Amino acid sequence: MKNFLTFTITWIASNLSVPFWVVGHVHLTINIYEDIHEIIASAGMNIIVAAGFWIEWKNNVQQNKNKL
Repeated sequence: MKNFLTFTITWIASNLSVPFWVVGHVHLTINIYEDIHEIIASAGMNIIVAAGFWIEWKNNVQQNKNKL
């Protein structure tokens, strides 16, 4: 289950990070965050992308160590 969760987070971060940030930045320029649900959803998406980035970076460092 841990491997599946790690894969899911990494997949989301790899494939949906650009749409999350594009939509978020467009949304920030035309809206004022007044709804707590919007704030929580935005923070949650950014946390998922950050976690996926960290997991991929950790895997990349480990793979590079194995090549040496």
